[in-house]
Amino acid sequence: MRRRLIINTDAKNEADDQYAIVHALLSESLDIRGIIPAHFGEAKSAHSMQDSRDEVELLLRLLGRDDVVVADGAATAMPDEHTAVDSDGARLIIREAHAPGPLYIIFLGPLTDMASALLLDPEIAANPDLTVVWIGGTPYDGVAGGEAHGEYNLSNDVASANVVFQSPLRVWQIPMPVYRMVGVGYAELDEKVAPHGELGAYLVRQLKEFNAANVDPEIEFRTLGDSPAVSVVLNPDGAIWRHRPVRVFGADARMTNTVVEGRSVRVAESVDVRFLLEDMFAKLRAHARRR
Repeated sequence: MRRRLIINTDAKNEADDQYAIVHALLSESLDIRGIIPAHFGEAKSAHSMQDSRDEVELLLRLLGRDDVVVADGAATAMPDEHTAVDSDGARLIIREAHAPGPLYIIFLGPLTDMASALLLDPEIAANPDLTVVWIGGTPYDGVAGGEAHGEYNLSNDVASANVVFQSPLRVWQIPMPVYRMVGVGYAELDEKVAPHGELGAYLVRQLKEFNAANVDPEIEFRTLGDSPAVSVVLNPDGAIWRHRPVRVFGADARMTNTVVEGRSVRVAESVDVRFLLEDMFAKLRAHARRR
């Protein structure tokens, strides 16, 4: 049976969401129930959710897909842990959560729309067939790789992360040290992605342009940090998992030492990067041949 999937994406934040979105849409075993463009704070754009929407629509045009529901997510973070930001995206989550059968929702940015859906309709928290997969969060056990101001996706809405993690929902987390290991070089992208149609050319071009403008013009690699969210839905055994006690997230976008009694989260300690990349590359090639 095809797995129902909703993609929640801050698509224009960097240059890696695009690969995860395309990978999911090219995977025949996934029944894409909708894409929710997400905000990514205000530091980079005053209209970040709309930027994400524009990027999603561009990718759908390049894919030749006009059959995918796009429902706008919240334009801003939640003001606190008790106040939802209502949106079409949150309503899409609620609607699909009440439909029968397993549902996966992958979050490639903040958890605003999931937390808002929970606050708008607390009944969905009891759905045993709902799995939230989140790319985000700081390292566990003192593992190196922290950032000066905490982890980025978490920092864009700490309140929403606390709401989701402290709820009864099943959560799979892919934290910073794991998602940063999905590295790919320009040479490989030039060989395995860029030649495959207008879509492949765009994916590589926008990645290089982002790096040149925002990271280092001499760099020749990129981390496709959002792609593990897709690969673990396709292949849940393609990761090493450990259950961790849920801890409260602090305002600095780091975990505190305060443990939430009775709550645990399934945390990836590594993912099968070979499967992830080669499956995506093969599907891009096949799509280009069909086009």
